[in-house]
Amino acid sequence: MQHKLEADSILLEFGTRRILSDIYFKCETGQITGILGRNGQGKTCLMNIVYGNLNPISKSIRFDNIAVFQAFRRPDLLTYLPQFNFIPSHLTLKRIFSDFELDFYDFEKIFPEFSTKFTSSLKTLSGGQRRLIEVYVIIKSNSQFSMLDEPFSHLMPLQIEKVNELLEQAKLKKGLLVTDQMFRYVTEISDNLYILTNGKTHLTKDITDIERLGYAKL
Repeated sequence: MQHKLEADSILLEFGTRRILSDIYFKCETGQITGILGRNGQGKTCLMNIVYGNLNPISKSIRFDNIAVFQAFRRPDLLTYLPQFNFIPSHLTLKRIFSDFELDFYDFEKIFPEFSTKFTSSLKTLSGGQRRLIEVYVIIKSNSQFSMLDEPFSHLMPLQIEKVNELLEQAKLKKGLLVTDQMFRYVTEISDNLYILTNGKTHLTKDITDIERLGYAKL
């Protein structure tokens, strides 16, 4: 059965500044949906509104046409990778993989450089290694949808390639919403792509829309 996450009717203002005002996007299971936008356009705010961490003036967040106001209370519906590190640094990989009910051996097969890190804590890892752990557990989480904000930051090109392979595999079972400033990686994997500019989302019909909407030069 295909599931659907939709967001619209979102109005967000900070003081006199209007951040989001004309938003619509749809993310479906079996697909990767990308959202691109310049810094300060509100991509992270939008994800936090969907997750329920940020309360705008108005919003409509629906899972299969049912409104959900605090999706963070429903990990079966939605998991979220924020820009910042969200797993406490004192936890070991053994504890993390146990908490997320994941097999470390499966992870080690893809990233053999972690073979000696099973009992290590996150604080002993590099920034890129720590980010990779967090990206992996969110992609593999048992939820209908996962949102990933800047999943490629601090990762090496080979690791990014492997992460994109994991995303392609994961979309067979869930829907994925991805944003990153390394936009070429996002465009490569996205089945649907939105550009967020001036508070509005635009569903692209062609890769040239990225330039037409003022996001980036191709």
